[in-house]
Amino acid sequence: MKRVLTGAAMALALAAGPAVAASHSDNSVKLQLQWVTQAQFAGYYVALEKGFYQDEGIEVTILPGGPDIAPPQVLAGGGADVMLNWMPSALSAREKGLPVVNIAQPFKTSGLMLTCWKDTGITSPQDFKGKTIGVWFFGNEYPFLSWMSQEGISTDGGPDGVTVLKQGFNVDPLIQRQADCISTMTYNEYGQVLDAGVSPDELITFKYEDQGVATLEDGIYALEENLKDTAFKEKMVKFVRASMKGWKYAESNPDEAAEIVLEYDETGAQTESHQKRMMGEIAKLTAGSNGALDLADYKRTVDTLLAGGSDPVISKEPVGAWTHEITDAALK
Repeated sequence: MKRVLTGAAMALALAAGPAVAASHSDNSVKLQLQWVTQAQFAGYYVALEKGFYQDEGIEVTILPGGPDIAPPQVLAGGGADVMLNWMPSALSAREKGLPVVNIAQPFKTSGLMLTCWKDTGITSPQDFKGKTIGVWFFGNEYPFLSWMSQEGISTDGGPDGVTVLKQGFNVDPLIQRQADCISTMTYNEYGQVLDAGVSPDELITFKYEDQGVATLEDGIYALEENLKDTAFKEKMVKFVRASMKGWKYAESNPDEAAEIVLEYDETGAQTESHQKRMMGEIAKLTAGSNGALDLADYKRTVDTLLAGGSDPVISKEPVGAWTHEITDAALK
């Protein structure tokens, strides 16, 4: 998912100030996803289906996302207790005045990459010069801009720069040869390119992880004000503990996890083959995480965002943007 809260929507959400849930004393937790029901969120659906949340004494409602749903806005309006978000989005929201806090980080590594036609002659990032590259915006352009800045490549076009194409939620720009490269996730859009009849031999990929400019994805965030409430914190400990149990089960049983996701897909838009392939790739990204935010990964993300060209997603080092308090208790 590639949407963050910006502009007027953010201003509207912040005008009334962050909303605090009416009561934290019950056992309910509402989780806002970043995108539609799919294997990207398998750990939470597995925890729900397997009764891991019930074992903790909490009742979890999973709210699917979509192209018109910005998780920070939902959180700010009190529509959810906790959200999933990419860290660039969350840190941007925090700097704009919405005090979101990372309470857990199930995803250890990034699935973001550029997928390019091999026949363009691209073999390294320096070969991007003179090419057209599809980039997701709404905050997700910053790792790309930082990467190009580090490579000394302009993003204003021309023979010595790249022409940036604002990419939508599909792979058409690559298939239709409107772009030489497009943004893809290892677990989703890359598979869509292959499903369109393209052979892997026709492609060359550049993973952000390999380029040293990856930022953290799919973290769990809550409002700072809510975390001051003891009852809410206790619920978050239970939620994170059960969710990580769900994630580790999904890693070990990817096909079963994908089938569970399909059971919760009310749209019927997902296919079994795509979800199983997605879950196999997602398991690689959650592997190595016990749910606690790795501070080295956090620093790398912040450094990348601060180096994001002339208009970085954040302008200063965040303060109070994460806590280990929840995971310390959940992982005892």
